[in-house]
Formats: sequence, C-alpha cells, structure tokens
Amino acid sequence: MSFDLQKILQGKRALRKNLTARPIAEKLRMLDAMRERELAIRGQDRLLTNEPAALKETPPPFKSKTGEEK
Repeated sequence: MSFDLQKILQGKRALRKNLTARPIAEKLRMLDAMRERELAIRGQDRLLTNEPAALKETPPPFKSKTGEEK
C-alpha cells in the first residue's frame, strides 16, 4: 500500500473517469448492489422503520437569566 498522496489522487481521478464512462444501466445495477449490502449490514427492519441512524438527545430546556424556562 502506498501513502504517496499524488498516487492516491491520481487513482481517485482514474476511478471517477471509469465510473463516469459506464452506462447508466450498469450504474443503477451497482447502486442496487450497494443497497442490498446496506440492508445486509444494517438489517432491513431498521431501514423500514425510518429510525435515525444516530441516537439523538433532547437538549435540556433553555433557562434565561431570570430562571424561567423557554
């Protein structure tokens, strides 16, 4: 594995050109395959319930200088 930044950037450009040149049908097949892998990794039930991917906390109520909640 090379950590040469120029080689990494050149490889990324080549990959992008390769993907750009592919027909739309092949890109859609690739997208379907990625979606199937996502379902396998995360579990299909989680994606169908519209749960957020990350946990969210409710911030504490804002208190003004007078002490009243807003």
